[in-house]
Amino acid sequence: MSNPLPAPLTARNARVKDARKLSRRSVRAERRLFLADGPKAVEAALERGVVVEVFAAPAARQQYADLLAAAPRASEVDDRALAALSDSVSPAGLVAVCRYFDIPLAEALAPSSTTSLVTIAADVRDPGNAGTLVRTCDAFGADAMVLAGRSVDLYNPKTVRASVGSVFHLPVAVTPAPAEAVTSARERGLLVLAADGDGDLSLDDAADLLAGPIAWLFGNEAWGLPAELSALADHRVRIPTPGRAESLNLATAAAVCLHESVRTRRAAPSPDLP
Repeated sequence: MSNPLPAPLTARNARVKDARKLSRRSVRAERRLFLADGPKAVEAALERGVVVEVFAAPAARQQYADLLAAAPRASEVDDRALAALSDSVSPAGLVAVCRYFDIPLAEALAPSSTTSLVTIAADVRDPGNAGTLVRTCDAFGADAMVLAGRSVDLYNPKTVRASVGSVFHLPVAVTPAPAEAVTSARERGLLVLAADGDGDLSLDDAADLLAGPIAWLFGNEAWGLPAELSALADHRVRIPTPGRAESLNLATAAAVCLHESVRTRRAAPSPDLP
């Protein structure tokens, strides 16, 4: 006769209660652990090799059996415990405890080729915006991203969820000093282009600048880049917007700039051609 399966862990279980504390930034920073919510995030975290443990609701146990089998430790929890671990309105049934994996600033800013593409984001406060920006950088093949200044925590559950797994794909550095990030980027041979609605150069006329290693600099969602930080960039670039909208949101502006960078490089003739 087979042994009965262990009962699902409840919200009162010590491991569940310990994991729940990771909803607080101070605890995350102290332990260098965070929560990844949902199957896409858990799958990407497993591929990155940063998973410590996966908690699964009873209904998810069979559906995501392969992911649970790949986890270093997997535990079934009841629905109430899963809801306590997830910050989603409709939890998808999986939550993983993961290790921090951000990289040093110098590593993020080290050009890997003559066409390196890096993003520096300063003072991004909204976790949804930060996660969407990470996803945008990942989609357009950026080499790395720097989250600088008084930005939201990279490991905030809402940031991780909004990235839809991209936070595990893209090398990200975290620094409290935006000016240091910009200065370091220039010292390492990256041309820094500040996305600025009042910039003196139109993106339409920036093709020659986009061909080499560059770092796009983006500011806060509401007030953009402070003048003193924008002044540190090599160029201030504006996106032409013939419509009546006052401005573009952060992720949209980043998508336009990164897409134009990639498009320009693809359109450039190969150096091997006459």
